[in-house]
Amino acid sequence: MLVQPISARPRQALWALGFRPFFLAGSAFALVALLLWGAVLTGIVQPTPAGGMLAWHRHEMLFGFAVAIVAGFLLTAVQTWSGMPGLSGRPLQGLFLLWLLGRVSWFVPLPSWLLITLHGAFLPLVALALARPIVIRRLRNNYPIVVLVMLLAGCQWLTLMGWLNQDERWQRHGVLAGLWLVAAMMSVIGGRVIPFFTRRGLGNMAPAIPRPWLDRACLLGSIALPATYALGLNDAPQPLMAVLFAGLGALHVVRLALWHDRGIWRVPLLWSLHVAYAWLVPACLGLALWHAGVKVSPSLAVHALSVGGMTSLIVAMMARVSLGHTGRALEVPRSVGWAFACIQLAALVRVAFVPFTAQALGLSVLLAATGLGLFVWHYWAILTQPRVDGMAG
Repeated sequence: MLVQPISARPRQALWALGFRPFFLAGSAFALVALLLWGAVLTGIVQPTPAGGMLAWHRHEMLFGFAVAIVAGFLLTAVQTWSGMPGLSGRPLQGLFLLWLLGRVSWFVPLPSWLLITLHGAFLPLVALALARPIVIRRLRNNYPIVVLVMLLAGCQWLTLMGWLNQDERWQRHGVLAGLWLVAAMMSVIGGRVIPFFTRRGLGNMAPAIPRPWLDRACLLGSIALPATYALGLNDAPQPLMAVLFAGLGALHVVRLALWHDRGIWRVPLLWSLHVAYAWLVPACLGLALWHAGVKVSPSLAVHALSVGGMTSLIVAMMARVSLGHTGRALEVPRSVGWAFACIQLAALVRVAFVPFTAQALGLSVLLAATGLGLFVWHYWAILTQPRVDGMAG
């Protein structure tokens, strides 16, 4: 491993590996985007991004915020998987600039083709950066990660084509398919790291018992769902879809039960991961009930996944990965524990209380923004300063 002097300038440290700029900017962007969305909902401001605020909110919370964190995580993890240097320096700066231009482009008068190109080029370039070391090292177990990134790019293109053609149905299909692809990534990556982090965090280094049937079943079910959204099979209740959602929810329950150790509740970096993954269960079961004809709003299940599952797992993973890759002890202050709790409360309020009172929506936004704000406040220095052990990364 390359050694970097501890006196390296913070500006250099920021571009050492993908997790640094994308975790920091992605979480800060999500904070600003949530506050702006809350201001729009309360009538404080009325900005006019291309396509309208609803299209902007749908696209940006997934393809702006979540995709930035996914890119930062994978561009960092591939160095560990392959033993080859990860993207850094000017190539990383160029990729980050492309992402940043995408965020700004909604509010700047641009030709449609240029806006779509700015947004649509990011994920294919991330996939290319991932594929090179994975193919060179012949890491066949990681080929599905590259495929998932390219499928996510396809969902974004479907969303953008819906925006270009003013077709709300295409936009909805693309975003929901992309959201469930992120859920598939949560299943794949969570299945690898959550049990490992749990054993390590509790001092139990006994090897995990492999259960390939469970991992494969979760992967197949998770991949099938985005395809059904892209094809429009979830536009109306379908009994077969109820079975698929219920089955996948049951598989997630089995996983959580096998991973569980009562010691996790003493460690914020552990319980945050388990509780975030657990939101996949109500997301699946809520849609299973809707497809079975029960009068529940599918939007509640979608927000159980997007706020409870995706956002809370993102914050938990960023907190853990940032410490590990900067050479710091795997411990967080009470403020970060509160950040995890605020995201969880935001999801609970959004799913359980919004159907009964309009004020709950604003409270959910404020709780989520508070959680993200606490993360940015604590991790700003960690992500911009060199590793404490003097190593590169």
